Amino acid sequence: MITLTDKGAEKVREFLASQETVADSAGLRVGVRGGGCSGFQYALAFDEQRDEDKVFEDKGIRLLVDRPSLPYVEGSVIDFVEGLQGAGFKVENPNVIAACGCGSSFRVAEEEQVSAV
Repeated sequence: MITLTDKGAEKVREFLASQETVADSAGLRVGVRGGGCSGFQYALAFDEQRDEDKVFEDKGIRLLVDRPSLPYVEGSVIDFVEGLQGAGFKVENPNVIAACGCGSSFRVAEEEQVSAV
C-alpha cells in the first residue's frame, strides 16, 4: 500500500482541480527509474490509469503504480514539503537502505532488486 499525508493529498487535489479535463481514472503516478548516484530515482507525475497499474486510493486520491516499480515503492508515504531548497513531493520509503546526499536517488536491498527484475 502507498499512502499520502494530509498535506500531500491537499497538493494533489489542488493540482487535479486546476486541470480542466481530468478523467475519473486520473491520479498521482508513483514509480521509479534507474539513475542518480545511488541507483534509482522517483518518478512522480499526474497521469491516467493504465491496464497494468496497481491502484491504491488514499484520502480520495488515486495512486497509480506500474508493476515493475511496486516492489521499490510499496509501503511508502508521500508528503509535500516546503523548505529553503524549494517545495515538492517527498517520499518516505521503508525499502530504502541508502540514499545520496542530495536526497534525489536511493538504493534498495539487493534481494529486492533481483526479484523485481
